[in-house]
Amino acid sequence: MEKWIPKWIAWEIIGTCNLNCIHCRSAASLNSPPGIFDLPTSKRLIDEIAEINNETTVVLTGGEPLLKEDWDKIALYGTDKGLRMCMATNGILVTDEVCLKMKDVGIKIVSLSLDGPTRKIHDDFRGQVGAFDGVMKAIELFKKHNIPFLINSSFTKRNQMYIRDVYKLVKEIKPVAWYLFMIVPVGRGEELFEELISPKDYEDILRWHFEMELEEKEIFVRPTCAPQYYRICYEMSKEKSIKYERRNLKFSTGGAKGCVAAQLIAMIDAYGNVKPCSYFPLSAGNIKEKSFRKIWYQSKLFNDLRDFKSYKDRCGVCEYLNVCGGCRARAYTATGDYMEVDPYCNYIPRRYRERKNG
Repeated sequence: MEKWIPKWIAWEIIGTCNLNCIHCRSAASLNSPPGIFDLPTSKRLIDEIAEINNETTVVLTGGEPLLKEDWDKIALYGTDKGLRMCMATNGILVTDEVCLKMKDVGIKIVSLSLDGPTRKIHDDFRGQVGAFDGVMKAIELFKKHNIPFLINSSFTKRNQMYIRDVYKLVKEIKPVAWYLFMIVPVGRGEELFEELISPKDYEDILRWHFEMELEEKEIFVRPTCAPQYYRICYEMSKEKSIKYERRNLKFSTGGAKGCVAAQLIAMIDAYGNVKPCSYFPLSAGNIKEKSFRKIWYQSKLFNDLRDFKSYKDRCGVCEYLNVCGGCRARAYTATGDYMEVDPYCNYIPRRYRERKNG
């Protein structure tokens, strides 16, 4: 049996979107090309994924997946193959009819984004008046039709002061889960380098999250694109003399470490490029030229990222390498080398300190 099995794949079934979010990894808009995924191409890809693991969680995303007329046919085909079909939508196009289709084709859970506690803050982040109302309307419809949903929240300097307020609102909404995203500057997000949360604030937010997670009993919570969290969990558990038990959501990776890019997860963009994760700008290959299996198992990029001992600088000698690994996408966008140290980690590993002190 192969060591590396894909458990979670984000798949952009369309490149077009009805919003202009400031952090969009694919820089999608209504003027973006729709992509390559007609129904035959989509079915072939699903067959290739199911051949490796027919229990993979596949998240239909975009762009805005509900702009694709045959999204339901794609979802149904995946469901019939045994895949756990899910969807990520901005909510604006969700209707009663859409909800009924989701249930008919086996959509297991839907993710929505909420980046501010008020209409003004969220709409500013999403670049569209009415985006907040769209999310709230979708939430009501999902509750009406008993469709499980989770909330993703992305933060930069412009909205980091509202993290606790967003969490408070999420508690009122009562989704299955809340994922706090630490922005990686790719796509349209490349313009956000000056807005990235500082390394110190980043650490403080993750420490707050640990305290919050210990108290949170109703909603599954986890920071995303923040592999250092698992080092912090260990440190704070030791400080508090408690045993931290990592919970897992049925539709999460279930991974035992922070960064699982190219290890348990991948992203396929609207043009067929297979990438290690949703925020990784480099492609390991294109499904028009190679099978998903060949890209997953044989590409240099994916195999480099699985070679943890070859990580450079502080990451490579860190005692938390196996539970953290650093954000490889963040390392690449900051340094041009995906094997380099994650610049948003301030931790100095024990072996690194010893080496420096000679």
